[in-house]
Amino acid sequence: MLSGQLNNSVKDIMNTDVLTVTADTILRDCIKLMLINNKGEILVIDEKRHLKGLLTFTDVARIMKEEKNGFDKSVKYYMRKDILTIGPNEKAIKAKNIMKNRGIGRLPVVKNKKLIGIIRIIDILDKIYSRIEEESASLALILNNLHEAVCVVNTEGIVVLWSKKSEKLYGVKAEQIVGNKLEDFFPNALLLKVLKDKKPIENIYHSPREGSYVIISAIPLFINGEFVGAVSTDRDVTEVTNLTLELEKTKDKLELLQEEVNKINEDKYSFGIILGKSKVIKEKIARARRVARTNSSVLITGESGTGKEVFARAIHQASGRKGPFVAVNCSAIPENLFESEMFGYVGGAFTGALKKGKVGKFELANGGTLFLDEIGDMPMYMQVKLLRVLQEKKIVRVGSEKDIDVDVRIISATHRDLRAMVKENLFREDLYYRLNVVSIELPALRERKEDIPILLRHFICEFCKENNISVPKLKPEVLAVLMSYSWKGNIRELKNTAEHLVVFSKNGEIRLDSVPEYILEQTIGEDDREPVFDLQKAVERTEKEIIRKVMKMVEGNKSKAAKLLNIPRSTLYYKLKYYNMKDLL
Repeated sequence: MLSGQLNNSVKDIMNTDVLTVTADTILRDCIKLMLINNKGEILVIDEKRHLKGLLTFTDVARIMKEEKNGFDKSVKYYMRKDILTIGPNEKAIKAKNIMKNRGIGRLPVVKNKKLIGIIRIIDILDKIYSRIEEESASLALILNNLHEAVCVVNTEGIVVLWSKKSEKLYGVKAEQIVGNKLEDFFPNALLLKVLKDKKPIENIYHSPREGSYVIISAIPLFINGEFVGAVSTDRDVTEVTNLTLELEKTKDKLELLQEEVNKINEDKYSFGIILGKSKVIKEKIARARRVARTNSSVLITGESGTGKEVFARAIHQASGRKGPFVAVNCSAIPENLFESEMFGYVGGAFTGALKKGKVGKFELANGGTLFLDEIGDMPMYMQVKLLRVLQEKKIVRVGSEKDIDVDVRIISATHRDLRAMVKENLFREDLYYRLNVVSIELPALRERKEDIPILLRHFICEFCKENNISVPKLKPEVLAVLMSYSWKGNIRELKNTAEHLVVFSKNGEIRLDSVPEYILEQTIGEDDREPVFDLQKAVERTEKEIIRKVMKMVEGNKSKAAKLLNIPRSTLYYKLKYYNMKDLL
């Protein structure tokens, strides 16, 4: 585009055919070279092509006026030495502005102090003017391929642009209307009102002339605050109506698909983002990868907050299934709405139902994966219906008798003991075995404590990035406290704690006073000693308690202790001696 030309680099526009001489060249010879080569300037360089001066025909005219017998002297006596230059990677617009502001017609182009070319104002103008016709053709092509009819008028109401769609919609050729007044063809055109009031009109049902009905938007056009005309875009009502009906039919599905696409784009669920180096989590990831490419049902178990949905999404993404990932929290759906939510319903199926009906979760997940979270909370009557769907691969909407084929892969999850529920007749045994073709039991965070530092740093960095906060430094004693905590809320609790640590960090550091009190109480505990209000002594007491806890955890291994405390081994020895902890040396 036109603006794109001025966004080009100098190197894209510069002329490398530069006339050069050395400083000892006679002025007369310089003038001859300029005349023979039809150049308006000559550049003076040294043996290394370093720019030393510039001579133009303007300079020659001045010399002829001031000194009649100076043509046999060296050019070094007459050349301009205070020369503005520009680099090849600078923008052409910058070169243009320099030449305009300084009243000069050229700029030598220098790289690493060496002359490589010259850019002239005429070069920029030639580039721009050579594109005007091409840009006009491009603009016409764009306008003529829009769905909307486009009309542009000037301040006099004379049509200056009439697109192909306008010709088709109104049956008036461009050659008939361009250059003539719009009101001669369309006396009731809203564009005339916009010209008069200079105010926009949007999405109006309008009849510009008998037999023509459109949705029209028209706006006044201003350039640098000056009113120059108006533009309208018209769309055939029939097309809009058809599009609206089509959108209504697929609204529910599109909303869900958009939501899932956004989640995938933002979160990018995959096995690669499941963090952890512990043996147990690596085994779970390997098991999930292995089952992902099959259509087998998967049951993911584990305590709340262990990442069951993250694993489910990763399995879906690695499965290659083209349909969406649809998540259903079975504990959040009222029992009387379960069937309609899962299978959908036809219009008027029950009181309060939508007139057009509603698509159920199974249909939405067709071709993809249905994730049934907290499957242990599913009502018994729905377990029967779910089992039938898994066997027959068909669903029936509430209020309908028509079977709908579905291809859905089921991944379910629960923190409850389904085996015990089966024995207590709280969960169907046949459905349990249907869902539990492959089971993946996720470990609690306390069972994979070596992953806490990795997860913690990830959550801290993630929170800081989202909130545009500098990442604070995590003090070793804080990590030691978190490592000894039980984490009953698992990864979810750790993530929330990471946010708390950042929020209450001070001076770019996460210290013990940044840790939630309930964690400190559990890990460090209360004792019967007198309270210490001296901050230095309180820190010393805390350091000693943490060092003792860590040394106990690693069974006296100082290398492991130093690594866990995130301090050099020499620092650990120093602190043991400083605090007179001889029993640990």
